[in-house]
Amino acid sequence: MSHVSSSEYLHGVDPGEQARLSLLNDLLNVGSLRELNLQGGERIIDVGSGLGQLSRAMARAAGTRVVGVERNAKQIAEAERQAVMAGESGLVEFRQGDAAKFPLHEIEWGTFDIAHTRFLLEHLHDPLPVVSSMVRAVRLGGRIVLEDDDHDLLRLYPEPPGFAQLWQAYQRSYVYLGNDPIIGRRLVSLLVEAGAEPVRNSFVFFGSCAGELNFSSYVANLIGVIHGARPVILEAGLLDAEHYDCAIEAMRDWSRTKTAALWYAVSWAEGLRK
Repeated sequence: MSHVSSSEYLHGVDPGEQARLSLLNDLLNVGSLRELNLQGGERIIDVGSGLGQLSRAMARAAGTRVVGVERNAKQIAEAERQAVMAGESGLVEFRQGDAAKFPLHEIEWGTFDIAHTRFLLEHLHDPLPVVSSMVRAVRLGGRIVLEDDDHDLLRLYPEPPGFAQLWQAYQRSYVYLGNDPIIGRRLVSLLVEAGAEPVRNSFVFFGSCAGELNFSSYVANLIGVIHGARPVILEAGLLDAEHYDCAIEAMRDWSRTKTAALWYAVSWAEGLRK
């Protein structure tokens, strides 16, 4: 995930957070690739490419070299390290730059078949310049794909004690920083405002339950997400430390029960450059 200067990224880029993001990518990439439905040969720019797992997966599916735009140098260094470890260092050209001012050569503008971003727009004070640049980056008829969160969609059952208040505090931490925790419902509007023609609106759904192979990984990621926001939640007075810690412990207890189940969906919107 990248962010521009007019943003407040909630989660940080320390090694623990990078490990969480790697796990999240592993869990979600299959659904994103399915929805992208790459046919092969597409020229792709991935905006806010983060650790690059999805960028590399797109490159494998398309059989082309993807351009990944990422602001944070630590993220790029880790992305390049992971690519080398996977024997895929040639699949993505990572470029450091601001997500609202893509590091593209003049002749590259208007040449991409697909401009894609995931989990970036929710961390921006003003996401429209990024989407507008994505529209400019693709050729006429090119695809602009926005994937992002509407955190209000998360459901846990049976709901752990204190979780509703904890999740509300987490969402309000975005608002406290000037970001948008429910931007997923705005993606089509952003495409229209940026001058694209919206052609698709959907979800990348995932769910899990106790006993499923990946359930513990989903829970670990969810707790990791909320943990990253703890300093902001406490600083802003959105929840006190005692209630925060008790709710986290209740989540851990819930995850050990046989009846635990969760549902979530990532918002997906796609437009074409007219």
